[in-house]
Amino acid sequence: MNRWLNRVAVVTGASAGIGAACCRDLVAKGMVVVALARRDKVLKDIKSSLPADQAARFHFRPCDVSKEQEVVDAFAWIDKTLGGADVLINNAGIVRNTTLTDLGNSDDLRAILEVNVLGVTWCTREAFQSLQRRKVNDGHVVIINSVVGHKVPVVEDFSWNIYPASKHAITALVEVLRQEFNQKGTKTKITSISPGVVATEIFEAGSWEYPTGRPMLRSEEVADAVSYCIQTPPNVQIHELIIKPVGEHF
Repeated sequence: MNRWLNRVAVVTGASAGIGAACCRDLVAKGMVVVALARRDKVLKDIKSSLPADQAARFHFRPCDVSKEQEVVDAFAWIDKTLGGADVLINNAGIVRNTTLTDLGNSDDLRAILEVNVLGVTWCTREAFQSLQRRKVNDGHVVIINSVVGHKVPVVEDFSWNIYPASKHAITALVEVLRQEFNQKGTKTKITSISPGVVATEIFEAGSWEYPTGRPMLRSEEVADAVSYCIQTPPNVQIHELIIKPVGEHF
């Protein structure tokens, strides 16, 4: 991680789960971290829980990534205050407990696409433009995808609804972005990390039902994968990394 010391990493969906784990891991390894999430109070609590030297390198800003202007404003603030983003961890994502054939679920389905697809697009665009303006050629964009972004498993009495479609879109977006980065002559890398089911507050809050007793990953294990991917040598790009807990049923 030496080349990333005191450089800026932006983490979306940073208030819990994988996002919070990434923030803690990256700031502990010497990066300046900007946490973006909707819940300002939780971000304050994360900062207050850090050792003093890490807290000094931890910054946060409320941001709903589904709102394009909020994303634009957040990255403008990062450019002005910290000099710009060098690493982006696109982690923000939501799920909803519904089916595609339910009535009255339009808002839920629309919200999933706005956060999981458009939010990633807005954040990646703004981070890449920041790199280009500053002539930084070694940035790294990481997108937290999912195993259901590659194949939709059958789970008894359970509907994935539009969530896999949003993650299949991410799989395609990562390849399009890789091509665009190449076409623009940059050596900025892009990586898709596709975990299996991760034990996060999504399940604790009951916003999504999942059969009990199934193996799950921990958020910290996904954060480890993020650190691994951004530490590769300049000529090595991990395009897709799939991680599953041992014994996962799909």
